[in-house]
Amino acid sequence: MVQPVKRKRGRPPKSESADYHDTRQLLVRTGLAALTEKGYCYTGLDEILRQAGVPKGSFYHYFASKEAFGQVLIEAYGQYFAAKLERWFSDTSQAPLQRILAFVEDAKSGMARYDYRRGCLIGNLGQEMAALPESFRGLLTQVLRHWEARLGSVLYEARQAGDIPGDIRCERMAQFFWTGWEGAVLRAKLEQSPEPLDQFAEGFMMLIRGR
Repeated sequence: MVQPVKRKRGRPPKSESADYHDTRQLLVRTGLAALTEKGYCYTGLDEILRQAGVPKGSFYHYFASKEAFGQVLIEAYGQYFAAKLERWFSDTSQAPLQRILAFVEDAKSGMARYDYRRGCLIGNLGQEMAALPESFRGLLTQVLRHWEARLGSVLYEARQAGDIPGDIRCERMAQFFWTGWEGAVLRAKLEQSPEPLDQFAEGFMMLIRGR
């Protein structure tokens, strides 16, 4: 469990690099946890500051606005998830389709670890987009495009290996996967069960294998 960083009273100078960076990162981690659970619109800055143990008046020393904070959170989550995909999708010790299933198993474990309270930050914000700053739209789309490209490359490997039919359109199937996956994550959170993730993964595999 992350322990709050203790700070002296008052606003620290931005040149105070070590403390400044540590506290800023603590706010990012706390914000990510809050937004994956409750979303942007239902998460107040006061709540994040209280959980992080950071003085209320200090937030705008680290971020220009809540919108700027949200932008940083989207980028941070994108980097975190990119590393996760790299870990599973680059594991050449497993066949391409097995890598996808390994990712699914990891996601199930992650949701269970937090009692299905946390979902996907990108999916959460996508559902809220009508009420979010317009600047978020491009960032969210960019993250999804990266996920699609990463999965598309794995599907291409599977097609080259003969594990899926040669006429499968890998890019389109990758788009379909992430669209359906976000819905499955939402339902798993709703039902507090891994079953929606299993059902989606099974259906996706049947689809791309042509069964």
